[in-house]
Amino acid sequence: MCRSASRLFAIAIWVFFSAALSAEEMRADPDNYKRQISRLKPGDTLLFSPGVYRQGIFIDGRNGRPGKPITLAGIGGRPIFLARPGQDTVVLHDSSYITLRNLEIDGRGVMVNGVQASGNFAHHIVLEDLLIHNLGRHQQVVAISSKCPAWDWQVRRNIVIGAGTGMYFGNSDGNHPFWGGLIENNLVMNTIGYNLQIKHQNPRPRLPGMPLEPRASVIRHNVFSKAAGGSTGPDARPNVLVGHWPLQGPGKDDIYLIYGNFFYENPNEALFQGEGRIALYSNLFYNSHGNEFPAIAIQPHNDIPRKVRVFFNTVLHPGTGIRVVRKEVARESDQQIVGNAVFAETPIRGGIQAENLTAAYSAARDRLQSPFDTVDRLSLFPKPGRLQRERFDLNGFSEFPDFDRDFNGLKRNGRFRSAYSAAGRNPRWSPALELRTPVR
Repeated sequence: MCRSASRLFAIAIWVFFSAALSAEEMRADPDNYKRQISRLKPGDTLLFSPGVYRQGIFIDGRNGRPGKPITLAGIGGRPIFLARPGQDTVVLHDSSYITLRNLEIDGRGVMVNGVQASGNFAHHIVLEDLLIHNLGRHQQVVAISSKCPAWDWQVRRNIVIGAGTGMYFGNSDGNHPFWGGLIENNLVMNTIGYNLQIKHQNPRPRLPGMPLEPRASVIRHNVFSKAAGGSTGPDARPNVLVGHWPLQGPGKDDIYLIYGNFFYENPNEALFQGEGRIALYSNLFYNSHGNEFPAIAIQPHNDIPRKVRVFFNTVLHPGTGIRVVRKEVARESDQQIVGNAVFAETPIRGGIQAENLTAAYSAARDRLQSPFDTVDRLSLFPKPGRLQRERFDLNGFSEFPDFDRDFNGLKRNGRFRSAYSAAGRNPRWSPALELRTPVR
């Protein structure tokens, strides 16, 4: 090896090991963890020992870097962070590239939020394997929320039980936008208000480093249940509601990709409501309550439905399955309802409908394996020969990821009108109030 090449190799080795040495793995316990948090720098990992932590987590102005996030994680079991009056339990303020993993947050019925981002920005945040519970004192108490411009979050494998609202991203006035998020494999159940809401958005503020190109926010493989504990009357809320994107400027061409989710029960509202630009596909929607609201409501909220695709879903509802309400529909807007299996008194109202299989709610018994059993025995998998029709071309949906995969992640053949693409015995995960098995 020549001298110059040897020198470059030595420099590369020095840079590599310097970077490795600069990142620390630190240990924390209930007595020293606040001091340890104050020392964190890009690439560091802080490991919390099991125990009860009573002063929350406050991360202020700490920013990791691409490939070098700041990680806070439980080890040897989830450490328990107890809520205390007057301060949200975990606060991310003006911070980025932060990962929180394997922590438990016990709200103890106190009027404070679980995890909240605040300040001027919060981006590249990862929240995974968290257990958040006992935040159900009031509908406005939220398990996970952002109250600042927030982008490129990953929220996965979290369990939220008994919150006022499960996840709430954005602000009621349309400010503090949330975009480019990935929300997957979570279980959110028994919330007073929404399991998940992403608010409508005004024009986005220009911030250093924020992405300007069109982005997708992905909501996939989650379980959303309002079987118990929800508000009634005017305070009732859907399981999931997504608002419109900015009407001009960066974000106007963003889209929601919502697929592979299990929406279960809501005695007092819709299972899903949305406006703007949405692709809703390969989901299971189940509601045994015949309220005035449909299972799927595509309708104006703060703007109007624009580009909407609802395809390959299985929907059960005693009243209305899918309802599309259009007002002052903008040019180039359309709402297509294609390839769904809908069992309801009024299966589908509105939209451009094609290749759907519709029948009365009671007819689901003849088409599906076990549609009217308790949730631990529920099966919405097709019986042989009951949801198959002539093959049709799937390529009209090829712009959407996993368009040719069913609820189980299996390849579609274009013959089944439902969230599934096979019949008989379900080979994979059956709907349940538990974390979904990751789809491969």
